[in-house]
Amino acid sequence: MNIKTRKGFDINLAGKAALQVGAVDQSETFAIKPTDFVGMHRPKVVVREGDVVKAGTPLFFDKKLEKALYTSPVSGEVVEVKRGDKRKLLEIKILADKQIEYENFTKYSVSDMANLKGEDVKESLLKSGAWINIIQRPYGVVANPDETPRAIFISAFDSNPLAPDYDFLYKNEGQYFQAGIDALKKMVDVPIHLTTNGKAEVSAIFQNVRNVEQHTISGPHPAGNVGVQIHHIEPVNRGEVVWTISPYGIIQIGKLFLDGRYDASKKIAIVGSEVTTPQYYETYIGANVDKFLKNNLKQDHVRVISGNILTGTAITKDSYVGFYDNMVTILPEGDKPRFFLSDGWLAPTSRLSFHRALGLMSFLNPKKERVIDTSLNGEERAFVETGVMEQVVPMDILPLQLVKSIMAEDYDGMESLGIYEVIEEDVALCEFVDVSKHRIQNIVRQGIELLREG
Repeated sequence: MNIKTRKGFDINLAGKAALQVGAVDQSETFAIKPTDFVGMHRPKVVVREGDVVKAGTPLFFDKKLEKALYTSPVSGEVVEVKRGDKRKLLEIKILADKQIEYENFTKYSVSDMANLKGEDVKESLLKSGAWINIIQRPYGVVANPDETPRAIFISAFDSNPLAPDYDFLYKNEGQYFQAGIDALKKMVDVPIHLTTNGKAEVSAIFQNVRNVEQHTISGPHPAGNVGVQIHHIEPVNRGEVVWTISPYGIIQIGKLFLDGRYDASKKIAIVGSEVTTPQYYETYIGANVDKFLKNNLKQDHVRVISGNILTGTAITKDSYVGFYDNMVTILPEGDKPRFFLSDGWLAPTSRLSFHRALGLMSFLNPKKERVIDTSLNGEERAFVETGVMEQVVPMDILPLQLVKSIMAEDYDGMESLGIYEVIEEDVALCEFVDVSKHRIQNIVRQGIELLREG
């Protein structure tokens, strides 16, 4: 399919990563945080402080999904099992070895991949920790291995602000990508849909891939969201399950079978207007960000975000990159008071805004890279029906009515208005353009959890 969307909004910001890998000392500590895994109920820790682990050693599992293990990204010593109120597990911190050691898993040659059995693939993914790359829709949670999906969807590009270049991220990983696709196909013989950016040349890694159905999509953000692609290719209905997985997850699965190890190495982009040298760094899942930020910030009064500005999580300057994140965004803090005539909503500025009345200059020059801070420019208030939410969601749903049905806990309304098709990232732009300043993503997650528990 060649899909074209018009609804959405591209947020062009200053500070995109240069296509180069920076030299920096490797992070000393790494951490896996249960909070990175939406929908996790009760994690059960299987290591203690002082234990020595390898990459691929189990750290914890979800008591409601015991088969899927969450494993260490590096080898070293478990130096802290951090807990919060009521002994809630916050993170498991590992002091990494200089030379990473790996748990051994069965290794296959390219020719041997043809003889893989589905149950062997599933068992390897569950034991190694690679399984948690697979996210199911509806709900946007780690997939249940006891369920068979209708299809698998992969988005081969990211349209979020300052998103990394997939061609650069996954350069020379084509063999592993194909092996990961082949392994998934052996495990569940269902259609695998791969969608690329119709406005750009297809990355080399995604060309001539076998065992997939190729699609393209063109349009502003959120065209790169896999949820939008699912909606236009084969929407999710009540009672159906589909799986989604990132190209990184596919490559990690390929490395598991071709190299026989759980390889959590990855490139991450350090981006944003307050970064002195926006570029990429080679590290591992759960890296501490302190090395990447040291002597690399234009000022100290900044917001550090693991992920992108729409769906990312605010972290401290000595905290850890989220499990699924491949970028860290740095923005200036927005706590400076503004006078409405000089630099507020009536000021003749070129502020970035979806609303023409507030951002006329950005509307007239949409390709200009702009600097924004973290200010909400207001506080939460009663809903104002402006119709803008419908203009940024390229799906056949009514986002404002969906949000209201969730707040009213109207189960029938939620289902009829399309809650099975969306997760937080699909409505992130609604939150960005909402003049009422509501936390739309949180509201949608509340609705999803109501359905899951019901």
